[in-house]
Amino acid sequence: MSILSKTLDTAKHIKQKPTYSLGQNIVYMISLAWKQRRSVILFALTMTAVAILLSLTQLFIVPSILGIVEINASVAELTTIILLFTGALILLSAARSYLSSCSQFGRIEVRLIIGSMIQNKALTMSYPDIENQNVRKKMDKASMLVTSNTAATEAVWTTLMNLLQNVVEFFVYLSLLTTLNPLMIAAVLVTTVVSFSVSNYLGGWGYRHRDEESEYSRRMNYLSERSRDYTLAKDVRIFEMRDWIEDVYNSTLRLYRSFAARGERVYIWGNIIDVILAFIRNGIVYLFLIGNVLKGDMSAAQFVLYFNTVNAFTSGIGKIMTDLATLRKQSLDICAVREFLDYPETFKMEQGIPITPDLNIPYQIELQDVSFRYPEAEKNTLSHINLTIRQGEKLAIVGLNGAGKTTLIKLICGFLDPTEGKVLLNDTDIRMYNRRDYYRLFSAVFQDFSVLDVTIAENIAQTDENINKSLMEQCINQAGLTEKIKQLPNGVETHIGKVFEDGIHLSGGELQRLMLARALYKNAPIIVLDEPTSALDPIAESEIYNKYNELTDCRMAVYISHRLASTRFCDRIILIADGSIDEEGTHDELITQNGHYANLFEIQSRYYREGGVSNEKE
Repeated sequence: MSILSKTLDTAKHIKQKPTYSLGQNIVYMISLAWKQRRSVILFALTMTAVAILLSLTQLFIVPSILGIVEINASVAELTTIILLFTGALILLSAARSYLSSCSQFGRIEVRLIIGSMIQNKALTMSYPDIENQNVRKKMDKASMLVTSNTAATEAVWTTLMNLLQNVVEFFVYLSLLTTLNPLMIAAVLVTTVVSFSVSNYLGGWGYRHRDEESEYSRRMNYLSERSRDYTLAKDVRIFEMRDWIEDVYNSTLRLYRSFAARGERVYIWGNIIDVILAFIRNGIVYLFLIGNVLKGDMSAAQFVLYFNTVNAFTSGIGKIMTDLATLRKQSLDICAVREFLDYPETFKMEQGIPITPDLNIPYQIELQDVSFRYPEAEKNTLSHINLTIRQGEKLAIVGLNGAGKTTLIKLICGFLDPTEGKVLLNDTDIRMYNRRDYYRLFSAVFQDFSVLDVTIAENIAQTDENINKSLMEQCINQAGLTEKIKQLPNGVETHIGKVFEDGIHLSGGELQRLMLARALYKNAPIIVLDEPTSALDPIAESEIYNKYNELTDCRMAVYISHRLASTRFCDRIILIADGSIDEEGTHDELITQNGHYANLFEIQSRYYREGGVSNEKE
């Protein structure tokens, strides 16, 4: 069985009860709108009242005119009635259009506020949750539900207005029909409910199979996006990937067409049943009303009024049930948004002990018998690590790929908590601290560091407000970027990347210096470098690392590099192997021990002596 088939099969059998009920989600949206934009609720109520008045005016206009004609009223009276109804229709229609136009902005704003809440949650939630695939799915789904005007977070207001309007009109029409034959009303009700129930069930086939459709769409969209990705252009041509990509796309497209054909067959049967029941319902109404007219029990005006009322009544029942079905679907979407927004934090954020970074305070980080295992992993990535990093110490962490170096950095930085043991800051478990404050102690550059398509100044300051210009210039100068920036037409206001017309590309070394300037600008007491220079050649990397060492004197600094020579200046080096500290000491001490470190250093040195450096530069 293919992965896709397994995924779809699982989706069919897993049914989870919504975390929040329909009523709770309606209250949530109304409460949010009342706090953020009360006009949304006021407009909704006003528009509903206008819509009800407009429907009733349309219902009574023809019977009223016929009634005037039947009693042989004067032309003046007839003209007056027509003008009154026409004026009412014009005014109510204009009011509805005006209110609809005005209310649109408030609804959009509420949706955008929810989108901002989702973005804020994604940017600030506990790091382990970002790596949790289930949480990421919740985040992706929530993000999709605020992207358009048809999203439930905006469209729910239209549904609520329609439902309120249709419920009020239902009781108005029911009160008008109380004088008619109860059996006819019962027949109309039964055929309407049966028609709606069957049509709604068959028409909801697509919604019930939305996960299957979403999987096909997701795969086709992914392949379409990748085919337009210029970073793949060289591989596509060298490895002749076009036919392969097209075959995968077409196979998914065939499955989607088969899915769509199944849906069309279901929808056709729904339409056929609806037409048959509508024919029966209208036939019953016609027979009853025409019979009363022929017997003289009903005037022409009454016939038109009751016939239109019956049609509006039956239509209203269907609309109410449709609104409820739509509201249930929208409630599930709102529920998905709330499930992400209310996802509990793994770490203590605002509740923890506050910390204020201070360069005059001696910080010490200690790992006590720390072990860590990733969820669903078969063994520990790190086991029984005991390590103390003191104020002003330069520590290098080295080892082969997969040894656990980056995981150790994540534990030190507080991105992860140990499975066993403790990470202490000045003898206090970091789990007790406000985790956001704890992050403020660090200035880090990671291998996958972030450079946004904004100005150089914003990339350094990580903000677009209240930038300290003198500090920024000092950091740029210390990082060795002054001359480069002088050559740019807009200086530090030049954009990086191609989103903007004046956007530029920086070389690998220039980006590293930009990251150095950013780290210096933050002016944090602890510096962490997790292989950010892996794309540079050994000489360039060594220069960057020495620059960091030179400018971060007296601060705690932790460096990771797979090139051992780059970190030989450090006060202490630890070699991680098989998840444990295998060797520890200065560069010279580890060379003297003639262990794994010395062996790796000799292999790398031999590679560089034999021309690896020049080859790597190329």
